[in-house]
Amino acid sequence: MHCHDLGRLLSCYGNPTVHTPRLDAFAADGIRFDGMFAAAPQCSPSRAALFTGRWPHANGVLGLTHHEFAWDLHPGERHLGGILREAGYRSVLLGVHHESRTLPDQEIAEQLGFDLVDKSEVLADPVADRGIAHLSALVAGEKPFFLELGFFEPHRIPGTRDPHGVQGFLGNHVEPDDSRGVAVPPYLLDTEAARTELAELQGAVRHMDAAAGRVLAHLDELGIAEDTLVIFTTDHGVALPRAKCSLYDPGLEVAFIARYPRRGWTGGRVHDELLSNTDFVPTLLELLQQPADEDLHGRSFLPLLDGGQPYTPHAEVYGEMTYHDYYDPRRCLRTRTHKLIANFSSAHAFMDPSQSWNRRCIPRVQIAGPKSSHAALELYDLREDPAELNDLAGDPEHAELLADLSRRLYAWLRRTEDPLLHGAITSPLHIKTAGLLGGAADD
Repeated sequence: MHCHDLGRLLSCYGNPTVHTPRLDAFAADGIRFDGMFAAAPQCSPSRAALFTGRWPHANGVLGLTHHEFAWDLHPGERHLGGILREAGYRSVLLGVHHESRTLPDQEIAEQLGFDLVDKSEVLADPVADRGIAHLSALVAGEKPFFLELGFFEPHRIPGTRDPHGVQGFLGNHVEPDDSRGVAVPPYLLDTEAARTELAELQGAVRHMDAAAGRVLAHLDELGIAEDTLVIFTTDHGVALPRAKCSLYDPGLEVAFIARYPRRGWTGGRVHDELLSNTDFVPTLLELLQQPADEDLHGRSFLPLLDGGQPYTPHAEVYGEMTYHDYYDPRRCLRTRTHKLIANFSSAHAFMDPSQSWNRRCIPRVQIAGPKSSHAALELYDLREDPAELNDLAGDPEHAELLADLSRRLYAWLRRTEDPLLHGAITSPLHIKTAGLLGGAADD
């Protein structure tokens, strides 16, 4: 199960004002990972990395996959749904699909390798209903199954209650929730407008939690919870300024909870080792004793899940953004103590994911005036400055650290053959438009 734009906004991740009893109970009965980071801070690239085990700049999804954004997996990229179908699983995708080009369901199924794709409903309640129905049918079948279940909430969604110029989190079906108060994150100004928007976000999370809980309860009703591996995660951070669409921690941090009682993955264990969501596919393939392609970028963390096995943690994890609303290429390296961000364009200091003309949440860094562009490199000490508000890249005392992290980030770009090293990256729409103009000229 996965959802949009959640980050780690669950009570079990230390957010006491959020009401998420079902997923909290799931975490208490499973294994929670506190150091999991997305490959990218936006929907399609992160999901493509999650389900292929390869970085977005390698698998082809460097931006959004719907409408004229039109990014898609390269031919030959293998999605987890197809890998497991080849291994004998009944493979089904219901709800949100955003990791390859948005096409009719049957075409997506053929491209990715699913037996069935049904994205006709994406909101949490109808997706949960369909998931429950399909689980009953899948359990009655002869094959083991892989079910990918995607909830739209807590993504922003337009509704008739939105103030003029605002797109909030309520749509026409979610109620705001401040029953436990509202905690404004430290990278935003604490204003009444921010609290109103965060109450909406908390309501959307609560709504999604209830839907996920119904699916989890159905596993118990079917009597298969003991023998079923369940993963809950999200694509990237919350849809607030300086979170989603940025390489700061609030944009890349994600919830990741696993439960598989038959294997001993239960009991509420917590791990804080650095992990990337590119690690998911190789981990699952090792668990199922399936061969993994040599070009996977992730690394299995099965020893952590099993407990008591030798495991060498990542020294650092990486993140990237190339396109979202517009071209804004960035790459980052994060250790347990520091973050280096490399910016390859002179765009705004960070992309705003508010999807609104009138913003209700204001970043703290704007107090000194809006930044029209950003420096080539940014460096943050995550121990002293966890909100990443104090850029140390220009501080002579940190020059040696800056050089070391820069070398390591550049080595990753080289090792993974990042096309940014060879110049600007052309979007599908650019190619399409140039072709249309060229065709008209030929006529």
